[in-house]
Amino acid sequence: MPVQGIFGTTVELLGKSLDLRAKRHALISSNLANVETPGYTPSNLSFEGQLKSALNKGGSGPAPHPRHIPLKGGVAGLDRVQGELVETPGKSPGPDGNGVELESEMGRMAENQIMYNATVQLLGKKFEGLKQAIRGTL
Repeated sequence: MPVQGIFGTTVELLGKSLDLRAKRHALISSNLANVETPGYTPSNLSFEGQLKSALNKGGSGPAPHPRHIPLKGGVAGLDRVQGELVETPGKSPGPDGNGVELESEMGRMAENQIMYNATVQLLGKKFEGLKQAIRGTL
């Protein structure tokens, strides 16, 4: 049974978002590690548009049983969302051609970390709600 069938679209979307934010963190860390590498061009992972697109497409899975309540939306193709690697050179590369701007990368990392933590909290709240529903304490 797919995850969506058990937990719904939200858990699947939040899980995918966590995976992509972890990949973005690794790229930003690589950019920071190469701050003094001549000719290095920093990169980032763009995925928000792909997530929105997957959500807007809705479900295109197998046809449901005619007596089942149809599910609205769905996340068809969410498993195929991998993000797009985008080069993000600084506005003023150094004399050695390095395009990493330390302040910009640190800001990007802080923003990504905040969004990652917020996603973890949302996922935790979702599971807490499910746990309470199972116990019947809602």
